[in-house]
Amino acid sequence: MGADREGSGRRTPTRAVTYAVCGVVLLAGCASMPDRGDLRGVESTPRQDPQVRVFAMPPAEDASPSEIVQGFLEALTSNDPHYETARKYLTGDAAKTWRPERSTTVLAGGPGTESDHSASREDANDYSVTLTGTRVATVDAQQSYAPASGRYREPVHLSRDPKTRQWRIDVLPQGVIMGKSDFQRTYMSVNKYYFASDTVPKTGAGTSAQPAAVADPVYVRRLVDPLTQVVRSLISGPTSLLGPVVRSGFPTGTALADGTDSLAPDDRDKLTVPLNARARGVGSDRCDEMAAQLLFTLQSLTPAVDEVELTSGGKRLCSLSEERAETVAWRGSAQRPDYLYFVDAEHRLVRIAAGSNGTRPEPVPGALGEGTTALRSVAVSRDEHSAAGIGFDSKSLYVGSLVPGGSLGEPLLVSAGKTEAERLTSPSWDAQGDLWIADRNPADPRLLLLKDGAGVPVPVRIPGLDGRVQSVRVAADGVRIALVVEKDGKRSLLIGRVERDGRAEERPTVTVVELRSATPELEEVTAMSWAGDSRLVVVGRESGGVQQIGYVQVDGSTPEASVPAALTGVKEIAATEDERLPLVAYSEDLIVRLPSGMQWQKVTEGTAPVYPG
Repeated sequence: MGADREGSGRRTPTRAVTYAVCGVVLLAGCASMPDRGDLRGVESTPRQDPQVRVFAMPPAEDASPSEIVQGFLEALTSNDPHYETARKYLTGDAAKTWRPERSTTVLAGGPGTESDHSASREDANDYSVTLTGTRVATVDAQQSYAPASGRYREPVHLSRDPKTRQWRIDVLPQGVIMGKSDFQRTYMSVNKYYFASDTVPKTGAGTSAQPAAVADPVYVRRLVDPLTQVVRSLISGPTSLLGPVVRSGFPTGTALADGTDSLAPDDRDKLTVPLNARARGVGSDRCDEMAAQLLFTLQSLTPAVDEVELTSGGKRLCSLSEERAETVAWRGSAQRPDYLYFVDAEHRLVRIAAGSNGTRPEPVPGALGEGTTALRSVAVSRDEHSAAGIGFDSKSLYVGSLVPGGSLGEPLLVSAGKTEAERLTSPSWDAQGDLWIADRNPADPRLLLLKDGAGVPVPVRIPGLDGRVQSVRVAADGVRIALVVEKDGKRSLLIGRVERDGRAEERPTVTVVELRSATPELEEVTAMSWAGDSRLVVVGRESGGVQQIGYVQVDGSTPEASVPAALTGVKEIAATEDERLPLVAYSEDLIVRLPSGMQWQKVTEGTAPVYPG
């Protein structure tokens, strides 16, 4: 809001502020965690209340150039749907050519202004000013968020109309610019959903005919009909980051029918979506996919829609309920695992019923639960039929079935690293039943994939990787991967897109591309886990700071979620895409869990907690 503004010449009556009845309070992204001491909670710091509605005010009569600039900047943070008031601060030509939808630039403290006093005088007919600030993020024309850094400097020029003698802006940067707190109040993140092009969950994790649904987060304006905004965005297609690996059920060229300005569910929570003629000829299966995409997307925005009906040319195409949508596509967040797994004091793989209050684990069926091979870390397949274990010296990878009497056999992979820290990472399973792992050997660092958790490991190409992979977690959708990468003593969390060459069935070509930082402010990432379709929980610290725990989105933004209670000495953390299940951590030689709305609770002794995945 106004607190973001820097520079002189601000006028107070620029905008009016009212309060909406409903909204979601944004919380700070991380809770501070001391490095020493007992387990204890730490208060989170609330951000600015997003319930505040801001209405822009037009320029005052005879406003000075500095007042025009400040008024325009204030108008950009309003809830004016088409920025009509902001355009009143521009000349006629500038208003026609300015494209606010092109991008949103987010600055740390809001835009400041520097006047060029040598070339500008308010008693002349032109005036120049430079907008300044420190970049935090950008939101592009596809509404995709990306962290940013560096200085922001953009020129603005004003001229005085020779007839009216009123100042107006005639040169300005394209897009919208605002401070971080204004952005948090004005925008909200919503997951659009598409289907993975090459990923079909393994039988047992989902029905083989079901495609995997992939969350594609975008930012929409919170109080400017977000439902209609996100429906338009969904129909227009995925963001460029996911475009190469996902598909949409909507035919190319599909849009809302002409004259559709706003969408709203009826009193039975059904949303009718009228489409143009491009959707008219779709079959029933494809129509169900389109409706499922809409339902999954709207569920991340509002609970007020539980059925979607699609029409075109006034004729009904199909209708899909929330319950039936789950039969159309497989979603990680809709899968509830049976067990939580970890390694006990005897270095065996053990389990406790997921979401229970149990504290007495039982060994898993099969060789990994017998203790004949001491384990350092584990991963359990998403269908909970198989598990992978890393030997106690972090040198060898074993895979076994979770059935009584199952044998372990020889290791599938052996690292030549000289120390434990230079050997194998904890493994990770994707929904197709493939196993991922990294070898940290400095002489031959590799990211590897084992098709169906067996056979010869396939090297995964990572073009442009700068550093050595220290941790691996594959998303449930199978098209995104989270990597902790170390370089020069700094450990960062990077998110990449997984591309597979489907032509090579036995020995596929797999590449991780477009790595992006999800935690640009953290210097040391200790542990991480997927905690939703597009969200991760991360343990780390900023430069010179103490250990923190918090949530991040795959795009590097901070989600609107309560910050987990503080916990000291966290070495490992586990979550599941089903956000109803508690976080679990390994801290101070104990397994602890965090039920919703409560403090961390001791479970038992053990290490390496994991949910399936």
